Amino acid sequence: MATDAPQAGAPAGGSLAPLRQPVFAVLWGATVLGNVGSFMRDVASAWMATELSSSPAAVAMVQAAATLPVFVLAMPAGVLSDILDRRRLLIVLQLVLACISASLLLLAHSQQLSITSLVLLTAAGGSAAALIAPTWQSVVPDLVPRAQLRSAVALSSLGINIARAVGPAAGGALLAAFGAAAAYGADLLSYAVVLAALLWWRPPAPAEDGLLPERFAGAFRAGLRYARASPTLRTVLLRAVVFFACASAVWALLPLVARQLLHGSAGFYGLLLGAVGAGAIGGALLLPGLRRHLDADGLMLGAALLAAVVMAGLALAPPQPAALGLMLLLGAAWITALTTLNGVAQAVLPAWVRGRGLAIYLMAFNGAMTAGSLAWGGVAQTLGVGPALLAGAVALACSALAFHRLRLPSGEADLQPSNHWPEPLLSQPVDGDRGPVMVQIDYQVADADRPQFLLAMRQVAAQRRRDGAYAWGLTEHSAEPQRLMEWFLVASWAEHLRQHRRVSRADADQQALAQRWHQGDQPPRVQHYLSVPLPPAL
Repeated sequence: MATDAPQAGAPAGGSLAPLRQPVFAVLWGATVLGNVGSFMRDVASAWMATELSSSPAAVAMVQAAATLPVFVLAMPAGVLSDILDRRRLLIVLQLVLACISASLLLLAHSQQLSITSLVLLTAAGGSAAALIAPTWQSVVPDLVPRAQLRSAVALSSLGINIARAVGPAAGGALLAAFGAAAAYGADLLSYAVVLAALLWWRPPAPAEDGLLPERFAGAFRAGLRYARASPTLRTVLLRAVVFFACASAVWALLPLVARQLLHGSAGFYGLLLGAVGAGAIGGALLLPGLRRHLDADGLMLGAALLAAVVMAGLALAPPQPAALGLMLLLGAAWITALTTLNGVAQAVLPAWVRGRGLAIYLMAFNGAMTAGSLAWGGVAQTLGVGPALLAGAVALACSALAFHRLRLPSGEADLQPSNHWPEPLLSQPVDGDRGPVMVQIDYQVADADRPQFLLAMRQVAAQRRRDGAYAWGLTEHSAEPQRLMEWFLVASWAEHLRQHRRVSRADADQQALAQRWHQGDQPPRVQHYLSVPLPPAL
């Protein structure tokens, strides 16, 4: 149901404290069972792909079919997560996934499953997963007190990896004993548990803010605008793309590694994936201690180098027990990279754009996995599975060393709304959809202070664009160079009022730093201008 949830906030009351919150405990338990079913379905589909086709490119296509929809739909999913009722959206999507698993069950039972239908249904499941992922990650901070958020998201990651340890092994056992239909049937039953939990959950109604609801197109543009204007988020995205594009080689080729290099059965393939989950659980337990000695960049470097060693070891076709040991290490490396990147992404995103920001992160993640899977499948088609996996290991190690100098943001900024902007003065009520709106702010800055003021305004400009402005500028009076005017354009009056609520405390501190260079007893004067339509031409 969910993807690994990011880490943020500070722990309080112990790592298991969120489980004392009934809503979190019920949803957490349901999603663990739901994800066990999903992993059982995935292992059955991956193994069925190797039975339906011996082509590495065709097998890799199944992996790509699972991740490509997440890349394409992640941003629309984030928008829907921010503007729709999240509980209802999750219920609808669980029903869709149940229908997909039912279709796989019927096709497998009747022996009519083909590589084409498998790819199409996998893509459909990936589409539903694309819509679920940012929605679920956005829900987690609302289930527990803020002081327990770090523990809650750590438990979410732990739940995913419990499912990753149990699901593939159980799926492989069902696959070997009873066939793919049994694994698909178990997945179908797991959705009943998740749906029951979602129907039981009654989240509080959102507070009314008196503004027009955000429309899809405007919310979509706002999310893209935020990503373009946020250097911290762009850094996280770049580091994620580089890591996952290289590391995707092991996931795209793992079914062929199990079958061709390690000469394993379907049950052994399930054990390999189960070992990844077990290693991830171990890695999650070790992470708190590692964080006391390593920062996010150190953790990412260590995870990438460890994953590269595992990939190189698998390329050498080791004995099956040794391969299981390598997969334990891969799980530890994978959970370290996932939680580190997810945690930083969560820490740099304010609440109003959390769904869209996480969707953009998931889009980068799955886009890199999709492109990497197709690329490494093509390399394996030409060079063979072993050489392709070895090439992926070299690429991952080299890229990790090269990008280690591009530091990840600390994520320590206070992103709570500051609410320090006064309400605009109005002569009469303004329709919320009227626009565009021009905001002008007048400063008086001495010549000696201009360099420091301009430096501070560079940060202010990025903030305005992140929070809603589609254009920004700074001008000086032609006759009085000390008079400077900042201006920016917002699409509508309602969007500007939302902009008031989006300014964080960290943004307020930066704006105060810029305003310290303003001279005079009064603060900078703020004026609002609304567009006036001209009469039609005669």
